[in-house]
Amino acid sequence: MTKKILTVGLELANEDAVRVDFDSKVSLLDWDIVLFKPDISDEIYDAEDFQGKPSLGESASFKLKENCEHWRREIKQAVESGKNVFVFLTSLYEVYVDTGQRTHSGTGRNRNTTRIVDLYSNYATIPAQLNPVNANGKAMKLINLGAEVLAPYWDAFAEVSSYCVLINSELPGICLTTKNGDKPVGAIARSKRSNGALILLPDIEFYADGFLKDDEKGEMQWTLEAERFAIRFLSSVINLDKALKSSTEVTPEPLWASNSNYLLELERALKLELLEAESRVEEAQRAKEALQERVSAAGTARALLYEKGKPLEVAIVNGLETLGFVAAPFRQGSSEFDVVFECGEGRLLGEAEGKDNKAVNVDKLRQLSMNIHEDLQREEVLAPAKGVLFGNGFRLTSPVERKVEFTEKCITAAISQATALVPTSSLFNAVQYLSSHDNENYAKECRSAMLTGVGLVLLPAPPIGKEGEPLDDLSPNQINRV
Repeated sequence: MTKKILTVGLELANEDAVRVDFDSKVSLLDWDIVLFKPDISDEIYDAEDFQGKPSLGESASFKLKENCEHWRREIKQAVESGKNVFVFLTSLYEVYVDTGQRTHSGTGRNRNTTRIVDLYSNYATIPAQLNPVNANGKAMKLINLGAEVLAPYWDAFAEVSSYCVLINSELPGICLTTKNGDKPVGAIARSKRSNGALILLPDIEFYADGFLKDDEKGEMQWTLEAERFAIRFLSSVINLDKALKSSTEVTPEPLWASNSNYLLELERALKLELLEAESRVEEAQRAKEALQERVSAAGTARALLYEKGKPLEVAIVNGLETLGFVAAPFRQGSSEFDVVFECGEGRLLGEAEGKDNKAVNVDKLRQLSMNIHEDLQREEVLAPAKGVLFGNGFRLTSPVERKVEFTEKCITAAISQATALVPTSSLFNAVQYLSSHDNENYAKECRSAMLTGVGLVLLPAPPIGKEGEPLDDLSPNQINRV
């Protein structure tokens, strides 16, 4: 039977090895062999710098820690379930992560907020006390403890292996050391509960020169050399997996052996402690899930920056309510309007349009004009509503890099029709500010801008330099390490 092989943090030129991204939530229990490389470079590529190391913001910190905890848990479960997980020890990457704690000093305009950070690393993914220290070299030797089982693999790949870190000398199962100094660089940590093992190996360059080339379309593809390497490598790993399994046959405990009559007193006490610990973990997991739901709900306004269709319409309605409007989509008979919103100053009718990689054109403006006339035909409506077209042009591009989100023809037509064109990115800026500031004067300015503005209308910029300024704008000297 063909082995199901999963790779994380590396890729091989072979269809038998399935690769998943670092942020995948895949379960390792579904796979026979796992090849894992604790590479978080994609997670920190755009991080700011603090004390010479990358520093992640609140959202990126949460994501990194969640991903690392996932892999740590999955690797531990896989090994305890009798699977072999091969870890290729890449360099130690340390990064500052947001702890969620804040300290404040000063008052009013002089108030400063300090973000508390902590040091974190890619090796948080590994369920073992490796204590890695960066060191690079190629001169290594196999020691007696692992010579027999690891020898065939090492004979085949010692030349292309390099150590990037030195690991904890107290770790059980050390099998590879530096030739000079006998510093540990590899180990086979066997499970005490199953015939699974955590195999810690020096790193290999899986994207070596000659493994990739451009095809006729200019896209990268594997070379024949890379395919041959992958076949040889996977064959060696599969043989090593078999050797490890055959050398550590563990008899499954029979059901009768788990009877309480055979429990040792220390085992009995530890099991009670384990039950209490599991209960605390379950409680913490429920609290975590509840917080995740709250975090997700709290961030729904970001849909104003990248969504289209119904999700964008929902985000606009919620955003308008934040500005102090009474807002809701309108559905009655054959009439269907994206949003009707009003306040003490007036009544408006809006349409929403999102474009992936271009500006919003005049087509949606025609639809808005027809909707306003259709709305006016209703008996309870005494005057035409002010028209507002909410546009999310270039929605797949970062807002700071976007061009004007409406076409020039659309802007000209809007002016002639006394219609406001509001970029949803501008609405987001206002919503982001008002979600943490009780500032009715600013909200009224935003409402007034939509009620009186024609053509391209950008909502007033949020007040800056005041108490409670967004934390994402903290400079490195406003960050403290714990």
